[in-house]
Amino acid sequence: MSDALLEIEGLRAGYGDSQVLFGLDLRIAAGEVATLLGRNGMGKSTTLRCLTGWLAPNGGRIRFAGEDVTGWRADRIARLGLAIVPEGRQIFPNLSVLEHLRAFEANRCRATEPWTVERVFALFPRLKERESNMGQQLSGGEQQMLAIGRALVTNPRLLVLDEATEGLAPLIREDIWRCLDTLRQAGQTILVVDKYVKRLIRLADRHSILERGQVVWRGDSAALATDQGLWHRHLGV
Repeated sequence: MSDALLEIEGLRAGYGDSQVLFGLDLRIAAGEVATLLGRNGMGKSTTLRCLTGWLAPNGGRIRFAGEDVTGWRADRIARLGLAIVPEGRQIFPNLSVLEHLRAFEANRCRATEPWTVERVFALFPRLKERESNMGQQLSGGEQQMLAIGRALVTNPRLLVLDEATEGLAPLIREDIWRCLDTLRQAGQTILVVDKYVKRLIRLADRHSILERGQVVWRGDSAALATDQGLWHRHLGV
């Protein structure tokens, strides 16, 4: 499809003799917010590793921003406009907030209204207050804000968030959801992996549920909200 930013077809991948993905298909249109749902061990992390170039698939195809990126290195995919907010945040402990953002600031995709350090500080005023603090001096919520800001200043075509609200206090978690809603309204294409289904229904356009390395259901938020049997069969909630 002409409006597809990301197309994954028949993706197969694993680790050594252990196969994890068995012909996974996924499509995200430009400007869409999509989710990848499923219980632990169903292939979500492996899918993201293939997408971001950290794991080479052993079958299938990944097409992103008009390019077949199957098997590309992570840095090359990133330069094409993919940014991930990784599980665990992976903040550098010995860099300040400002140094983190300055180090990653770029506009390779030539956005007309690019994300800058100043825009990130406007989105997360708490980071502005702590711009000279080192990564190790930030709370978990502040580190998560910084991880999102660090991804945004690369001005990605696709923003991927892997368990971005995991382990956060409820109030901080809501700050993250509000941020994602702001990005959605601005037209940012987003792929979210998270477990808070009720909140994702309010945020996302479309959802895909994984079971044993394959997509077993896909649909919009209205369909997911009305069939809570899906939640119990595939999500354990």
